[in-house]
Amino acid sequence: MAGGAFAPTSGGKEYPGKFTGRVLLTCIFAATGDLIFGYDLGISGGVTSMDVFLKKFFPDVYKRESSVKPSDDQYCKFDSQILTLFTSSLYLSALVSSIFASMATRKYGRRPTMMTSGLLFAAGAIVNGLAMNVPMLIIGRLLLGFGIGCANQSVPIYLSEVAPYKYRGALNMTFQLFITIGILIANFLNFAFAKWIEGEMAWRLNLGGVIVPGLIIFIGSCLLPDTPNSEIERGNYDRAKEQLLKLRKVDNVDEEFNDLVEASEKAKLVQHAWLNIFERKYRPQLFFAFCIPMFQQLTGMNVIVFYAPILFKTIGFGSNASLFSSLITGIVNMLATFVSISTVDKFGRKKLFLYGGLQMLVSQIVITIAIAMKFGLSGNPGVISNGYAYTVVVFICVYVAAFAWSWGPLGWLVPSEIFPLEVRSTAQSITVSVNMIITFVIAQIFTAMLCHLKFGLFICFAVCVIVMSIVIYKLLPETKGVPIEEMTTVWRNHPHWSKYFYEDDA
Repeated sequence: MAGGAFAPTSGGKEYPGKFTGRVLLTCIFAATGDLIFGYDLGISGGVTSMDVFLKKFFPDVYKRESSVKPSDDQYCKFDSQILTLFTSSLYLSALVSSIFASMATRKYGRRPTMMTSGLLFAAGAIVNGLAMNVPMLIIGRLLLGFGIGCANQSVPIYLSEVAPYKYRGALNMTFQLFITIGILIANFLNFAFAKWIEGEMAWRLNLGGVIVPGLIIFIGSCLLPDTPNSEIERGNYDRAKEQLLKLRKVDNVDEEFNDLVEASEKAKLVQHAWLNIFERKYRPQLFFAFCIPMFQQLTGMNVIVFYAPILFKTIGFGSNASLFSSLITGIVNMLATFVSISTVDKFGRKKLFLYGGLQMLVSQIVITIAIAMKFGLSGNPGVISNGYAYTVVVFICVYVAAFAWSWGPLGWLVPSEIFPLEVRSTAQSITVSVNMIITFVIAQIFTAMLCHLKFGLFICFAVCVIVMSIVIYKLLPETKGVPIEEMTTVWRNHPHWSKYFYEDDA
């Protein structure tokens, strides 16, 4: 697998540079910032399925859920806008912070923004772990959201700029790998604490546990250098060249360094990136800065991640069994990410997008049929056999695996690598903002959609998968093996997007 992960590719200019332990460790340290994102994605669904948590903060939901009989409508027992606000409020604050983080990332560097995210994570963890009422829960979630906005803004850019262009895809995907590790850790703790710890301490340890990865990203960021691109952007040319020599482990980096300086000089001419990014020559990339994060969420994956325990309880699993099933999907999610890491620089971004979409579509159709046949429109499944339950879990795992080696990591990789330096931070802010808006909407309305659309909810996501696969097939150029500062050439040569460029748009 390792050999496939770092298979060299070609395209555009070829800068000298080796894959070194320094590069790998730098990218791993940076990517730990997304342990928190993954941990929070996994932990919220677990605690909202714990009876002791529901009793304390959402007694109406607990009363309705505990009084539902097998003959009642199982689709609607968790329908509560206040409960979903606990999960989704984080993404509103992430949206706001990503906008400010884009300016900080450009002006002060990638590393300080990552350090700030660690401190915000720690603060949010403390408030949530000590929460005594719903407002404290929401405040803690908002602080965590500010941290996620900072991390998702700075980490993908950091990874794309530090990595040698031949291995940029694989190294950037450590971002998604750590998200899946965070989800897996959260699912394990959800299951372990619910099983072995009684009372409030179970959910308090879950929510407060975010402080650990928060401190890891803060300390790791303190030890990391900033990227050569960022140093040049802030006028530190000697430091940038020194850093580039250490990262590439070769005697001469003049060609790459000079191209970075040229890109930086061009970037300095852009005084108002938030206005300039809407210029004609950036519209092709901007289209995908909107579409890719939007479609990534419309796959329905976050429904599984947010509400897997609730979803599994709805289809007949007990409380601990639902948490265990979520743990299984978390393991699949993490392992499948290695498939993407090992193939993205060999087969390219576009093929993974399309093959992953096909696998998700097939599994969604099977899941829809299975739920429709058993629950129908009434939501009354009768007696649920072990065979039926295991079949649903297997195809959910097939779906999760498809997302984990395609749309999951590629949804962060591609937007972070396609923009020129002068608008890169702003573009990443747009990507994060769109991601957070759609994530918020889905998190907020999922239980209501499940209640009203029944099994049709999964049909909606399947249609989205079809649409987004067509968009990728028709409009996305392949970007594997192209140096990040040469990326504009790919768009200029694309049959559809070439019309957006003038002769002097070099």
